[in-house]
Amino acid sequence: MTTSRSNPPAPLNLTVAVHDPARRRALKLVGAGALGAALSQVAGGIAFAADAEPLKIGLIVTYSGPYADYGKQMDNGIALWLKQNGERVAGRAVEIVRRDTAGPAPDLAARFARELITRDKVQVIIGLDFSPNAMAIAPVLSQAKVPCIILNASASDIPKKSEYIARISFTVGQVSAPMGTWAGRQGVRTAMTVVADYSSGADAETAFKTTFEAEGGKVVDSLRVPMNNPDFSAYVQRIKDTKPEAVFFFFPSGDLPNNFLKAAKERGLAEAGIRLLATGEAMDDSYMQAAGDAGLGLITTHHYSTAHESDLNRKFIAGYAADNGDYAPNYMAMTAYDGMAVLDRALTATGGKTDGATLMGALKGLSIESPRGPIEIGDKSRDIIQTVYVRRTERLENGKLACVEFDKFEKVQDPRA
Repeated sequence: MTTSRSNPPAPLNLTVAVHDPARRRALKLVGAGALGAALSQVAGGIAFAADAEPLKIGLIVTYSGPYADYGKQMDNGIALWLKQNGERVAGRAVEIVRRDTAGPAPDLAARFARELITRDKVQVIIGLDFSPNAMAIAPVLSQAKVPCIILNASASDIPKKSEYIARISFTVGQVSAPMGTWAGRQGVRTAMTVVADYSSGADAETAFKTTFEAEGGKVVDSLRVPMNNPDFSAYVQRIKDTKPEAVFFFFPSGDLPNNFLKAAKERGLAEAGIRLLATGEAMDDSYMQAAGDAGLGLITTHHYSTAHESDLNRKFIAGYAADNGDYAPNYMAMTAYDGMAVLDRALTATGGKTDGATLMGALKGLSIESPRGPIEIGDKSRDIIQTVYVRRTERLENGKLACVEFDKFEKVQDPRA
């Protein structure tokens, strides 16, 4: 994901060991002062040094500003996996050193990566919610030979920027291409694309157009929308005037997809016979309830929904609810949960060795069962291979919206892998 944002708030700089449940409760408090007070309450507990050489993990993500939910989701997913696995990764206690970029801030991300490696001596870096941040730290990783596991950033080229990067989240192209194929096979012959005007939007536009036209469809117009508070009325009116059979749209998770859906409902696109198609960011489990009736019936393609039917997902959802109440997990929490599982499996395979070459070797080709289904890290691409689901937004008996899967594409890679 990429956007532009100037003058971010002062970043948080948190270093927390998660050896025991009391310390994990301390993670819930915000700010250095509150965190210090919380840790003083557990001073009589196990000291950081009680476990010889805890595994030090650097976590670069967003904890403040308009995208603060991203960091909260990842923290919760990590905490849940640790809780369910004895607070250990490959038998070792864990110390997590957090850095807050407050959103897309590539220069800050690169500085944090250098600090984490040289000063904090982390052995692996994880997180990276925005693509510019992930790309910015790539040279740092290559120089220091420190491995990194990407938990969200979705621009196609990220793993190519450093041989020390592996991604277990998704790419925008990976979840957009199946929608073009699916729409074409449903007999849709004309479509428009409407995407956010940044790199991931371009990836979505290109991937959908390529597969849709391969199935005999035609993209009759393509619109790119600025990220900063766009007025969707003019865009929706242009769609209505053009009269395509369908509109494929992509915006990053948050308010933008909901605002587009509401504008489409107000201007009567459905009544005009124009179908709405999107990637799963439009129905992020953290935000989708705010879409209300405007989201009903929306067809999306994505790699995860809380409604996914599997025993492991039910365990994940139940554990998350026990810790966080009505605050629903989204695909970022799920991927952070998987990040710990992948790291555990790779370190077990290396016998605990954390040097970059050895750990990256263990990550290549690694496969696990995830709450989303089976996933694999490509042996050559170091990128995620996974099932992409076709979902319909429905209202459940409890009154809440959910993305109900009804079709799927298995073993999908990024189109540019």
